[in-house]
Amino acid sequence: MTTPLHPLHDGTGHLEVGDVTVPLQIAASLRARTRGLLGRSSFTGALLLTPAKSVHTLGMRIPIDIAYLDRHLRVVDLHTMKPHRIGRPRVHAHHVLEAEAGSFAQWGIAVGIQLTPQP
Repeated sequence: MTTPLHPLHDGTGHLEVGDVTVPLQIAASLRARTRGLLGRSSFTGALLLTPAKSVHTLGMRIPIDIAYLDRHLRVVDLHTMKPHRIGRPRVHAHHVLEAEAGSFAQWGIAVGIQLTPQP
C-alpha cells in the first residue's frame, strides 16, 4: 500500500505515465487553484490541483480532460468537460488533474493507474 503524498507546492515538474513523460504544473495555493486553466486557448501538459475534489470550466475556452485522484494519486474517475460547466465533487478525490481534451487517451491515463509526479 502506498503512503499519502507529502504536501505539494505551486511549481512545475513532470508526470510519469507509463513510458510517457508529461510536463506538469502544480497548483497548490488558493490563488493558483483559482486561476487553473482559465482563459487559456491551449495548454501543453497537465495541471495538478491540490487539494481538490471538483472543478468547473466557467470562463474556459477549451474542453478539458479531468482525472479525479485519491490521496495516493491513483485515478478514481475520469471525465471530459466542455467549457462553462460545473463538475460534481467526487467523494474519494483529493486531487484533480486537468489537461486538454483527448490528452489522457494519448498518454494512457485510465481509472486505476497510479500517477507519479517528479520535480
